[in-house]
Amino acid sequence: MIKRIAQTAGFSGLLAALLLTLLQSFWVSPLILQAETYEKAEPAAVEVHEHAAGTAAHTHDAEAWEPEDGWQRVVSTTGGNLVVAVGFALMLAGLYTLRAPTKTSQGLLWGLAGYATFVLAPTLGLPPELPGTAAADLAQRQLWWIGTAASTAVGIALIAFSRHWLMKLLGVAIIAVPHVIGAPQPEVHSMLAPEALEAQFKIASQLTNVAFWLALGLISAWLFRRKHDGQYHA
Repeated sequence: MIKRIAQTAGFSGLLAALLLTLLQSFWVSPLILQAETYEKAEPAAVEVHEHAAGTAAHTHDAEAWEPEDGWQRVVSTTGGNLVVAVGFALMLAGLYTLRAPTKTSQGLLWGLAGYATFVLAPTLGLPPELPGTAAADLAQRQLWWIGTAASTAVGIALIAFSRHWLMKLLGVAIIAVPHVIGAPQPEVHSMLAPEALEAQFKIASQLTNVAFWLALGLISAWLFRRKHDGQYHA
């Protein structure tokens, strides 16, 4: 079973990561590079943003290392995507051992659930940001993101697998809790890039993540069932 989970996660994570990198390279990365031109146009070598009361300001150090445009950025992005994709694929494969998909197309539902949990719900409060956008304290944002993803996962599980309507209603309430609390926000919302560029970036980020999660769910379900059928026939 461990070997089956590892093989499913490895292959599906690799393929989904390559797809995500390809989409990002042609759609998301050009928008980020364009936004960086506005950030680098600032006269100060070190730029300081003010945050909400009680939070510390952060700086952008001009000497901090970052991948160069071209192969360094592509390799860095691919490596990051691969680690994340394999991690999510391991999670899906582990869940399949508890509730195995009876057909490959069910992987799309698992993928949509993953997208809703780790992308859609968190970005309702903390949308993807271009370089040069003011943001609240990082630790507070990370804490809210984790809480939102966890509550969304629990809520979706209750809605999908509970038979009693009260439990389904509880699932809806759990999903809503972090949004009622609200995501941490900066004292002043500001950005260097134009609003039109930010809107394009948000759309591109959502659609590339939808494609990634659908591919990850579909491929992982197909591989998991294929391994299962092979063991059964053997």
